[in-house]
Amino acid sequence: MRDYPETWEYCPMYYTLSVLGGKWKWAILWRISEAGVIRYGKLKESLLTIAHKTLSQQLKELEDSGLIHREQYNVIPPKVEYSLTEKGKTLIPVLEMMSQWGIKNMPNKKPLDSGCFET
Repeated sequence: MRDYPETWEYCPMYYTLSVLGGKWKWAILWRISEAGVIRYGKLKESLLTIAHKTLSQQLKELEDSGLIHREQYNVIPPKVEYSLTEKGKTLIPVLEMMSQWGIKNMPNKKPLDSGCFET
């Protein structure tokens, strides 16, 4: 989680933006919420244009914020799975509302069946 200025200390909106800001975090959370549990490779594949470094960094920040759980298995080849924590699951209604807003307001485009990603 990024630090936010003391002047915003008591503002819930700025706090939320400090935790969830950025181009990819909402998309990552949506994809994990849809899958339940997802491996790193499948997550990266589903996000199409995200760079490895960016995905790794965003996942680390979401884990540090307590929104996702990272499970690493000590096997060869390495296996890592991600899932939402209980705190992360509290964002599912917000994610669903964002998807519905997008469906309603997309100009002249038909949304994908999943509401967000090609699979």
